[in-house]
Amino acid sequence: MPLRPSEPVSALNLLILAAAAAEAAQVAARFERATYSLVTDASGLHNALRGGPWDAVLYLDALDDLSPVQAIRSFRNLSVDLPFVVIADPADGNFAGRMMRLGAHDVIFRDRMGRLAPAVEREVREARYRADQRATLAMVQNSDLRFRGLADSLPGMVFHLQRSSDGSYRFLYVSEGSERLFGIRQHQLLTSPKKFFEAFDTDDRRALETALAQSATAGTPLDWSGRLRGRSRGGRWVELRSAPKRNDDSGHGIVNWQGIATNITAVKETEAALRASREQLSELSFHLEAAREQERERIARDIHDELGSLLVRLKIEATLLTGKLPTEPPLLRDKARSIESLLDQAMAAASRVARELRPGILKEFGLPAAIESLAEDFAQHFDIACRVHCDDDLDPDPDTSLALFRIVQETLTNVAKHAHASLAVVRLKREKGGIVLELRDNGRGISEADMAKPKSFGLRGIRERVHSLSGEFAINAGEHGGTHIRLRVPERRGAEASATEETEDLQRKLF
Repeated sequence: MPLRPSEPVSALNLLILAAAAAEAAQVAARFERATYSLVTDASGLHNALRGGPWDAVLYLDALDDLSPVQAIRSFRNLSVDLPFVVIADPADGNFAGRMMRLGAHDVIFRDRMGRLAPAVEREVREARYRADQRATLAMVQNSDLRFRGLADSLPGMVFHLQRSSDGSYRFLYVSEGSERLFGIRQHQLLTSPKKFFEAFDTDDRRALETALAQSATAGTPLDWSGRLRGRSRGGRWVELRSAPKRNDDSGHGIVNWQGIATNITAVKETEAALRASREQLSELSFHLEAAREQERERIARDIHDELGSLLVRLKIEATLLTGKLPTEPPLLRDKARSIESLLDQAMAAASRVARELRPGILKEFGLPAAIESLAEDFAQHFDIACRVHCDDDLDPDPDTSLALFRIVQETLTNVAKHAHASLAVVRLKREKGGIVLELRDNGRGISEADMAKPKSFGLRGIRERVHSLSGEFAINAGEHGGTHIRLRVPERRGAEASATEETEDLQRKLF
């Protein structure tokens, strides 16, 4: 820190150029706290200046081999900034002027030696202040060089964009990455910020201006990406990230963004490739699911037509056989009736399996009736109560109906296997242009670890079905325990469900 004019300097280390040691000692004695070294010729001065450090140099006008001009020249050659004070006889009135023009900081005449100590201390303060200024300037320059080097080495463009109160923009700083990213030199952006906005496609340019205006108004961070225009850019994508800073002290509504613009073309291409891959996988999944349904329909038809017919014939033959058996002994007639009972069970099982594989009721009577039939079979087979609430006017397309039926079937199967529940509830309704399916149980619930299991194919299959229908899927803990599954799909495959904000209570009490 530089000394203030009123502060006393610390102990001085003086370099005195004089022929007589006694005279040098008398001069040094005028300072309360000072040490000194005596120099009598040019070589001694040169060595002393290289040795240092010194606070000031005093020249006694009594050296024949070392003139003041030679001393000052030595300072300049070595780039030394030291207070140089000359002590001279008052006889030569022009001497002081010549010394000051040559570079001396002050001239003290021998008849005014009382001025020596204050003058030297003043010059020492100013020299230290100059040294602090040089050190500060060097630090600023080094910091600026480091910043510019760091900014230029980043994979993008560092920028400082300012928006004035009239809505105009100007760049206060851009790094060398501007040419790599936009093909525009630094000075071009600094002098014409319009080139920056013109580098984007028309639609993206409007979106950027809107994003900047919203960021300036709301004070929210700028996180925007857009495509550069022109075929030469090759569809390059650029992302801007920055936080706005408002100059509230100025009162002029000036907003600044200091951030970075980066090339995210590779990221966008990867995202596009992932989306395309996802769509291909979805199409493949839909195709496989359709093939599975066709195979299920074939098997169900074989069970109904062939196995069912065979079981009916066996039932008829068993009944006829029972009627022809003698009543005594009763053992044979009892065995025959037992076979009839087993055949009844086999027929019922075959009918149930055929319905599960391909419910004919789904085609004949619609989705609500099929879900009610499925719930009845579930309750009878697993001894778990199952309530169903369906709107009567639902008429989705066949693919959507089948997908929703399979989702209910898979969910009820999971309830039977894992939930340890005594009650399951199914709610199917139309809501704001789409179909909402909710399934609840009062079992042990589902944890994050359960949903993250690598082999949880049931949930993944449900998600995939919902995705193929362009729907939304959520699974959460129920408000009274258990699990709550909610999904929403368009009523017709390919149509989009209404995106109106939900205002009703989704946690309707069904228990």
